[in-house]
Amino acid sequence: MGQILSTRARPQGASSRAEPVLVTGVGAVTPLGVGARALHERWSAGMVGIRDGEGSCADFDPQDFLTAKEARRADRFTQLAIAACAEALSDAGWEEESGGGLPYPSERIGCVLGTGIGGIGTLVQGQEALRDRGPKGVSPLAIPLMMSNAGAAALSLRYGLRGPSFAVSTACASGANALGCALRMLQSGEADAVVAGGSEAGLLGLARAAFGALDALSPSGVSRPFDALRDGFVMGEGAAVLVLERAGEAHGRGARALGTLKGFGASSDAHHLTAPLADGAGQAAAMTAAMDDAGVGAQEIDYVNAHGTSTPLNDRAETHAIKLALGERAGEIPVSSTKSAIGHLLGAAGAVEAVATLLALRDRIAPPTLGLVQAEDELDLDYVPGTARPLQVEAGRPALALSNSFGFGGHNAVLCLEAA
Repeated sequence: MGQILSTRARPQGASSRAEPVLVTGVGAVTPLGVGARALHERWSAGMVGIRDGEGSCADFDPQDFLTAKEARRADRFTQLAIAACAEALSDAGWEEESGGGLPYPSERIGCVLGTGIGGIGTLVQGQEALRDRGPKGVSPLAIPLMMSNAGAAALSLRYGLRGPSFAVSTACASGANALGCALRMLQSGEADAVVAGGSEAGLLGLARAAFGALDALSPSGVSRPFDALRDGFVMGEGAAVLVLERAGEAHGRGARALGTLKGFGASSDAHHLTAPLADGAGQAAAMTAAMDDAGVGAQEIDYVNAHGTSTPLNDRAETHAIKLALGERAGEIPVSSTKSAIGHLLGAAGAVEAVATLLALRDRIAPPTLGLVQAEDELDLDYVPGTARPLQVEAGRPALALSNSFGFGGHNAVLCLEAA
């Protein structure tokens, strides 16, 4: 595939705020399997990827995507990101190698990857090596593999993406924040295309113990968002990458669009390091900002992909937030949580859930909240319990959704997504 230039002269930094930003490719690795379609189809069918109280990517083999040497030189969170990126670029119609195959000048393609804790696997291995063998036992690759920007750097290096490349780390809002940053880069004219998403691989004893010490993990090992018996979140791992392009350039190269990233909103609770504002006001502010950014109102929202962690505090606060942001319309809109099927993928969650939301909108389906059996007072929205169902969308109008991500530290990030 040869390079194309922008379809109109646009000096770097020139604003293109009014031009839609399209999603032209998606890729994912999750506890439901390798591939974005596996995530969508299996969740919609009511399958659960959680085993023995965790959502591991058991079907993922790094050597399906990397040589043995490359795999040794990448932390698992980077390996997952590379696999998701390979699918996303192929899905977008980009060639999978950087040798002249990029559809834009390489310096006009950005790369943003969110992660909550980055290369924690490498960190743990390095500490064990230091303890057991002393300083000489620590790998010279330890720092390059564990740093949070290692995933973004790996994608940039692998595909020759020479535009702005960086990591975003806002705990469990990281993946959504990365997509928000990508949206702004495209709207400002800083890039013609951005490869963006999130990745996390923290299924390790240290992370389990740390989250357990916070009483955040589910003792039962069951993710059941919004259920009266919910008792904490289930840890998961995975990655998702989306290819974002401005509509003019995408149409100019004949790309097929999966949907549009119409808006992004962010806020901070400024309340507590781990607990959300009980009334959901901070989360509602981000939801409202995303709708304002997209130029849409509550009446146009057809679905909400909830943060829905299965923790007592979050699910209650998020329910209040949805009511605050969507008003009288809140009770009419289906709300469901991807985490009921795959657990909480931490910094990857927002990107994975954006992919799941886009594919659900494409098929006009509201995927289910699994494990929801017993109602709780005040948690009275339409959480789509147990079984997927069709979205009710007016004929001729593309389906529209909000995808919520809220992180420790009070970070709130919300995406407004529209089907093609």
